[in-house]
Amino acid sequence: METGDIRLVQLKNKDTRALALVYGPELILLNSFQSIYDMSMVAINNNSSLTELILSSISDKKLSYDEVYDGKSEWKLLPSFDHPRSPLHLMVSGTGLTHKNSALNRQMMHTSAENKPTDSMIMYKWGLDGGNPAVDEIGVQPEWFYKGNGSILKAHGQTLEVPNFANDGGEEPELAGVYIIDKNGIPYRIGFTTGNEFSDHIMEKKNYLYLAPSKLRECAIGPELVIDADFSEITGKVSVSRNGNQLWSSPVKTGEANMAHNLANLEYHHFKYPGHRIPLQAHVHFFGADAFSFGNQVLLQDGDEMQVEWRGMGRPLKNYLSVQAGKEEIIQIKPI
Repeated sequence: METGDIRLVQLKNKDTRALALVYGPELILLNSFQSIYDMSMVAINNNSSLTELILSSISDKKLSYDEVYDGKSEWKLLPSFDHPRSPLHLMVSGTGLTHKNSALNRQMMHTSAENKPTDSMIMYKWGLDGGNPAVDEIGVQPEWFYKGNGSILKAHGQTLEVPNFANDGGEEPELAGVYIIDKNGIPYRIGFTTGNEFSDHIMEKKNYLYLAPSKLRECAIGPELVIDADFSEITGKVSVSRNGNQLWSSPVKTGEANMAHNLANLEYHHFKYPGHRIPLQAHVHFFGADAFSFGNQVLLQDGDEMQVEWRGMGRPLKNYLSVQAGKEEIIQIKPI
């Protein structure tokens, strides 16, 4: 097996978890480990290579990837990374305005009558000017947002819900970095995974100060986590289908060659905060992309299929949109 092509999936069969290596049309189950988090922590604590640990854990048990991917197996795909014991120990976040088209979409959402550059476009240009610092320098800070804890992560094939208090729900094709903080508070990057960051663009369009709550939505990652992906330049495709017919599609690009910031700068500004370096904490961090259907005035409907595919990142991530029925209800807060 080529060590430059290490891709893992997380699986579940009723109450049993498993970790598997992607090998062509097959999934090879790994011995001793049931989660990427636990396997990575062993490698970190032993100061050993994660790739070598994976290859030394290969079993003789195999599954059909097609059957698992298509939902025809008793084994179901989990999100490509999670905290296996508590979603509260995993932070989901992201950096925006990393790609020119994302800044242009924001510009169109919030442009003024005077047609002056918006704060979003100004911040994007800050990234162009100062987002690629030298190795020993600190670059300009990017936009940052919080999405939630690990409870919002969905897997390939699952639905992403538009809650009844939302204005909209739309796909955002991205790559996400996966990280673990060791017992001494040092961050380790485990790999990258395909993501659908999913957010409420109509809410955001009302006022850019609504960006924060527009991001508090479910999201999906997977199906595969790539241990040693090259983040320099990655191309792919995003599409939306309705009733089995493709409604919209677009090529997408990401990676450092297509971004205003380099990876080191984005990672530094996320992990410089002590609260983001809590020992044994896990992180999934989205890095943005340059296309989504809302930018072309496409409004998704209940049942629509969203698909994100990045070359070199494994099979496409497919999710379905579900609009929560019913009227928004007030949550009564009880005094003690």
